Amino acid sequence: MEKDINSLIREYFEEKEVDVRTYSPLAFAYIGDGVFDLIIRTIVVGRGNTQTNKLHYRTSHIVKAHTQAEMIQKLLPYLTEEEQNIYRRGRNAKSSTVAKNATPSDYRKATGFEALLGYLYLTGDFERILFLVKEGIGQLGERI
Repeated sequence: MEKDINSLIREYFEEKEVDVRTYSPLAFAYIGDGVFDLIIRTIVVGRGNTQTNKLHYRTSHIVKAHTQAEMIQKLLPYLTEEEQNIYRRGRNAKSSTVAKNATPSDYRKATGFEALLGYLYLTGDFERILFLVKEGIGQLGERI
């Protein structure tokens, strides 16, 4: 059986498995932000070797809060009840950070989206993450 990256990391660094139900929605969002960024960076680099400033521009256009907020709005009909609950918890969480270059509404929706991705990552459902990201990009007609 092939292991997911989260399991491999825990194994290599001898980390204990933790019940994800004990994590806060902002902890989910923290890891989800990195997961989403890695997926988009992987796609961008896979589309061709170019100058890093061009890679950064393409990536930052997709990973910004406004685009994430638009994506999650399009994805809501695809989410299971459990996923909708995780999204809502992330969206409604009180964050000590302030939105930078985003409206408060977009920032909250993006936090909910990242929380959902973080939850799915920590539960080992990377295939679901990839489906949602691909669907979200497709729904927006985004070009990476």
